[in-house]
Amino acid sequence: MAGPRRDTRGIVDATELFTRVRFRRREPAPDLRPYLEHYWLIDWDLAKPYASHLVPHPSVNVVFQRYAAPPAHGNGYAEVSGIPPGLFAQRLEGRGRVCGVQFRPGGFRPFAPDRPASDWTGRRLPVDEVFVPPAPPSAVLDPADEDARVAALDAYLLALGPEPDPQADRAMALVDLVRTDRTVRRVDELARAEGVSPRSLQRLFAAYVGVGPKWVILRYRIHEALERAESDPAVDWAALALDLGYSDQAHLIRDFTATVGVSPTAFARAAVPTLQGRRGEAPCQASRAGRDFRNTS
Repeated sequence: MAGPRRDTRGIVDATELFTRVRFRRREPAPDLRPYLEHYWLIDWDLAKPYASHLVPHPSVNVVFQRYAAPPAHGNGYAEVSGIPPGLFAQRLEGRGRVCGVQFRPGGFRPFAPDRPASDWTGRRLPVDEVFVPPAPPSAVLDPADEDARVAALDAYLLALGPEPDPQADRAMALVDLVRTDRTVRRVDELARAEGVSPRSLQRLFAAYVGVGPKWVILRYRIHEALERAESDPAVDWAALALDLGYSDQAHLIRDFTATVGVSPTAFARAAVPTLQGRRGEAPCQASRAGRDFRNTS
């Protein structure tokens, strides 16, 4: 792998988030890289509450977290977060710290081989209910030194002893193909390229990714649409729909609205203040109203 991803796909209004929190991605130990995307570290100290929003990747996360505001958990806590089916929101206030582990789609199963990945989908469970030995939240969250936090994450995950699994490798490779090859637009096309039936592909994804191949294809389409909307408020949505493999603009609008909660055009209007701010222009009043959905708790 070539180091942590640098894109912001899936983060709703990444520019706004990064003005409020300190966000970093870090690379895991070499023996963990076949299974993990990266570590993600966030620290914040906010005068006012802020709600962050995410259109999740098809990845399981293990999250060590500590919040100063209620409900506080003393020295912090850790949980396994399965793939959320829709928009994920997290309220941040006061001071806090999160040290997260984003697994590659399909990469969590070698750490929990006795259960299909679909068992975790849509669920958030204490790590101690999934892994033995228990998670050490304070060992990960306490160090002021960021390298020490990364080393603690490495030590914990290496101690779990992931079991190599050719089927996990296969699932990870297929999801990576969907993410990087925009010509992959249909489940039957992906199955044909892999030399299996669509049903076999669906079983593989349920067991190792946690969601179906159609969900993964649609999710990466929405990520691209979000990125375009935030970078270009004058998006040609009909052309983008065709470019992403939709039969028409209406289907893109339907999927986008169902996932994000607003239509693509409303989302693009909400992005205008951020774009204008980068250019030193004053945002218009209508655009301020358009972004209100992001700042609700």
